[in-house]
Amino acid sequence: MKRVALFAALVAVVVGAAAAVAGGARQASPTKLTVWVGWSAGHELTVFKQVAAEYDKAHPDITLSIVGGITDTKIVAAIRSGQAPDVVSSFNSYNVGIYCGTGAWRDLAPFMAKSHIKASMFPAATLYYTQYEGKRCALPLLADTYGLYYNKTLFKKAGITQPPKTMSELAADAKKLTQKNKDGSFKVVGLDPMIGFYENVPERWVAAFGGKWTDAKGNSTLATSPGWAKWLTWHKSLLDWYGYKNLVKFQAGLGDEFSSSMAFEIGKLAMVMDGEWRVAFIQNEHPELNYGTAPLPVDDAHPELYGSGYINGTIIGLPKNGGHVDQAWDLVKYLTTNTHALAVLSNGLRNVPSTSASTHSKELTPDSHFAPFLKIFAHPKSGTSPITASGQSYINLVQQFVIKYQAGKVKDLAAGLRDTDKQLDAQVKQAKGGGGVP
Repeated sequence: MKRVALFAALVAVVVGAAAAVAGGARQASPTKLTVWVGWSAGHELTVFKQVAAEYDKAHPDITLSIVGGITDTKIVAAIRSGQAPDVVSSFNSYNVGIYCGTGAWRDLAPFMAKSHIKASMFPAATLYYTQYEGKRCALPLLADTYGLYYNKTLFKKAGITQPPKTMSELAADAKKLTQKNKDGSFKVVGLDPMIGFYENVPERWVAAFGGKWTDAKGNSTLATSPGWAKWLTWHKSLLDWYGYKNLVKFQAGLGDEFSSSMAFEIGKLAMVMDGEWRVAFIQNEHPELNYGTAPLPVDDAHPELYGSGYINGTIIGLPKNGGHVDQAWDLVKYLTTNTHALAVLSNGLRNVPSTSASTHSKELTPDSHFAPFLKIFAHPKSGTSPITASGQSYINLVQQFVIKYQAGKVKDLAAGLRDTDKQLDAQVKQAKGGGGVP
């Protein structure tokens, strides 16, 4: 789900083998597995606990302790202290390069081989973001795709008959849908493009322009891949039309993204880029909302990209110093490969089920709002952001640059992109060189 702030550093973790149950005597009580997940209090954690309860019932020798609200910061702290849980998951893959590269999460290849789990059961994008340099230390547990949510009532009032498919159409519609109060402040904003607002981050927007992150050698290519400059120019143009300070003022009066007063849900935003989980939030909080979903519009020069989008998602694995390894793996295997479990999670959370088979499960509840996200997930041109040795710091550095640019603090875009490329390459080199993760 939503990107979370990351830790400052992570060192390699080397821990001895987990304590084994002594002797051959039968255990007097079930083995307790502690499972950390990102979902916090509310319907999302409840749904996950329902699936966990099904597993518990089918495995009387196991009892699960589910802990929600986990962040990458907590994961790292637990691993470094030697107090990691048996199973851990993260809301995104940004730090897979760190978890795999340092050995903080166990290599799952031997477990998969023993259980006859073939990697080919997972789509290409998820396969990429659950490994680093050939070491697979995670598996996908549901996936996130991003598209356009639009208010049909506001569209009808503005005379717009269908969702935009190109970026020029998106900008034109955003302006047409914007409404002002008598004092000139915004009553309704057609689309708020500001990076850092809700789900607006570079990697999700630049995908619509075909922007490439790295070359074949892993070197940063923000300055040489045309998609980056095209996206940022489009982005700044729309933002300037609204006025940077005007949008900042507008945002100050909006509700939290994960509350029932979220701006799109209450009609303050006519369109928003968001993940598939918003479908469940709207159903639970504002079922009366008349809205539609569609793929994010794309660069006018690349219509072939329409229907694709950015993919990421929850990952799950075994911390190096977690216990009950075999039992923990059996749970991970169930959660990531069992079509029934994935369908139940998808129906409750409205996240995309993360195996090819589960996306076609007859147990999936039909939903016209959710269906476009399944298609985005399966689109051959959908992709993700790079998995690097420096983890989320890599993505954060790019976002920091864009935030400066949109605030008018970068006068030369081309030079700024070149400088960012140099910083990214230096960051990765430092992380690989053993000098500590940035």
